[in-house]
Amino acid sequence: MPLARLELRLTSDPAQIAPARRAVETWATAAGFTRKTIADLGLCLNEALANVIRHAYADQPQKAIHVALELVSAAPNLAVRVSIRDWGCGVDPTQLRQRAYDPLIPGGLGMICLRSLMDHVAFSPQSDGMLLTMLKINQPESPI
Repeated sequence: MPLARLELRLTSDPAQIAPARRAVETWATAAGFTRKTIADLGLCLNEALANVIRHAYADQPQKAIHVALELVSAAPNLAVRVSIRDWGCGVDPTQLRQRAYDPLIPGGLGMICLRSLMDHVAFSPQSDGMLLTMLKINQPESPI
């Protein structure tokens, strides 16, 4: 039986992104999510953590990041809530002017991934940082 909740306490070291992604993907696999949903969760976690490190913490190492995943509904209608808390600059990226995506310029895909792959995304400014909450509803496997 999978755990209903997974919590990770990370620092703003980019080397922690891959192990965090693997932990989330392993947890989601044990919970019974489909490969497509697991891939979406992993990619969105990867992008969200990279954005926290780059933007909230301006690439400063050793800053705290807390990640929590919680099942919000059970099989056959699996859904997960992902929360990422930082204690950075507290700027809501949805309130910033977004530059047009240019595939020749690195970056700029994080918010596109979050908005297109997650079912709900909300940024909640805190008095000392930001709380990102995302919801992902399990997607059935599609035939190849």
